[in-house]
Amino acid sequence: MPANLPAEAKAKLAKYSEAKTIEDKIKALEEFISSVPKHKGTENLMLWARRRLAELREELEVRKRKKVGGGIQFFIEKSGAAQVLLVGPPNTGKSSILAKLTKAKPEIAPYPYTTKTPLPGMMICEDIQFQLVDTPPLNIEEPESVINNRVAGLARNADALILVFSVDYPNIYDTIRRALEILNERGIMVSRARGIVRIKKSRDISGVKVEGQGRLIGFTEEDLRRLLAEYRIFNAIVEIEGDITLDDVESALITNMVYKPTIVLVNKIDILEDYTTLISNIRETIPKDISVIPVSVEGGYNIDILCNILFKTLNIVRVYTKSPNKEPDPNPLVVRRGATVLDVARLIHKRLAENFRYARVWGRNVKYPGQRVGGDHVLEDRDIVEIHAY
Repeated sequence: MPANLPAEAKAKLAKYSEAKTIEDKIKALEEFISSVPKHKGTENLMLWARRRLAELREELEVRKRKKVGGGIQFFIEKSGAAQVLLVGPPNTGKSSILAKLTKAKPEIAPYPYTTKTPLPGMMICEDIQFQLVDTPPLNIEEPESVINNRVAGLARNADALILVFSVDYPNIYDTIRRALEILNERGIMVSRARGIVRIKKSRDISGVKVEGQGRLIGFTEEDLRRLLAEYRIFNAIVEIEGDITLDDVESALITNMVYKPTIVLVNKIDILEDYTTLISNIRETIPKDISVIPVSVEGGYNIDILCNILFKTLNIVRVYTKSPNKEPDPNPLVVRRGATVLDVARLIHKRLAENFRYARVWGRNVKYPGQRVGGDHVLEDRDIVEIHAY
């Protein structure tokens, strides 16, 4: 994506990043496009810019229609422990999965493109719920289709993705590859195999701070600061995972790449006598950190394991809070694995964290029930926490 942009183009792109309204973003992006030199090195960048411009214009049009009481609502407000999107080409069984696992009643038909708008449903997983959202099918044959932009917009807001494919597609390997390309070209990363960069502009810090367990490959933090300064970013937290090059940083600046934990479901395996070779080949063609699950919605095969798979994929834990001399709250807080007692205190209330004294924890990661711990104690799934404050 990086194309050795001239200073004028970088300034225009910074103006787009700083814009607050859709109208201002459209104007800034139009100016950016006009300032980018046209040559082979900028082809991918221009493709992204024109696609993003089309998305913004459509979003503006939708908002205008909504003001007069018309238009289709594509945004789905989050609910439950996590929002998980069902994404895939036509007739793979996304709607059937939603109907099987939730109380939602989507329209299910044998012809393609039955689903026109996103439809949510709640999937109960022990004592928490995941919000599953069925989406209109990706248009694999027309990658620049508006519907692909809309689905990518939904994916950007979601917590995780379930990509659904069907064994009866003529070339399932090519279909999977093209679906992943559609998402990647719109800034949706489905694998941690690549380095991940998150740039968070902040007025609360001075300068550029690098965080995370990743490595800078072929450049220094001073090089990073100079690059960010070219895009008028002087105060930011740069989170990195994996091996990162300076080109990766610039790509993150331009396309705002986001990572979404992803599962691949291969549906309708009951129509095959032996599906093991197919599943093995699919696993060889996609990133290793994506789980590939053979399922049959109609036959009920492997559908019941989705809760556990999602729980692991999302990398979350349940924490139960309690007050002194009372029973734990039966409704857990859901936090990222690695969260500390102080993180939980902040979730409950800012002042509870500010006035934190100590906590008592019941669970697997303590020496005895009710052990007294500090705010940096890392919590495990199903831990019970009693927080004491001044």
